[in-house]
Parts: sequence; structure tokens; C-alpha cells
Amino acid sequence: MAASKYLTKDEQAQIVKAIESAELNTSGEIRVHLESLCNGDPFERAVYLFNKLKMHKTKDHNGVLIYVAFESKKFAIIGDSGINEKVPDNFWDREKELLLSFLREGEISKGLISVIEIAGNNLKSYFPYQTDDTNEQSNEISFGE
Repeated sequence: MAASKYLTKDEQAQIVKAIESAELNTSGEIRVHLESLCNGDPFERAVYLFNKLKMHKTKDHNGVLIYVAFESKKFAIIGDSGINEKVPDNFWDREKELLLSFLREGEISKGLISVIEIAGNNLKSYFPYQTDDTNEQSNEISFGE
């Protein structure tokens, strides 16, 4: 099944709105990539997609990718080098546990929205929103099939 079929158009719009809202708290750039299958390690796949989506090209290297492969039941949350230099090693643990609990219940969009909101709030202290901040990454969900 195509990854885009896991979310209704309304749910997709709500996720994009959550990204837009979260990015009002932080200069960090949050993206969501969804696909059906991941035939390997989800962290390695997320790193590959992070680079393919050119997320490493942000000015402050503060991009975040939330990656989910539905049918494989795998996911990863990764941050760019600018984030990793500033935050503790366990920075994404809470978000990962929360997303896992929502995915187990089949609440994909609620899980993504919750994680996006928390990420925006948590990044605020490390990368506060600047009045001259520009949106360096698309807020739209990217899909792989």
C-alpha cells in the first residue's frame, strides 16, 4: 500500500499545520517522511533520506527528520549535526517512546502531531525562533513508496 494512503488528506493537512506551528517556536526545521517499507535499519534509511532531502543544507544544521515505514513497523527520529552538538544523547528518547505508543494503537497522525509539537518546544531553548527566520525546508510531508 502506498504510504500516502495511511493518512487522509485532512490528517496530512493537520501534520503540515503542526510543523508550521512548531517552527514558530524554533529556527529548527522539522520534516516528516513516510513510506511503506524499510528493508534495513530505519536509522540508516533516515540518514539516507535526510541527505537526499538536502536537510543538511540548513544554515544552522538544525533539521529534524521524523521517518516512518508503516508496513515494516519501523521509524527513526534524527537531528542534524548542529542539534546533536547541543543536545544530550537521549534528547529524542521521549519522542521515540511517544511515537511508538501511538503507532502501536494505529494513531499515526496523532502520534506525528504530538512528536512534532514536543520537538518544536524542546528545540526552542537550543534554537529559538528568530524574527528574521526563513523557512529553509518544505513543511509538506514527503512520501516514498
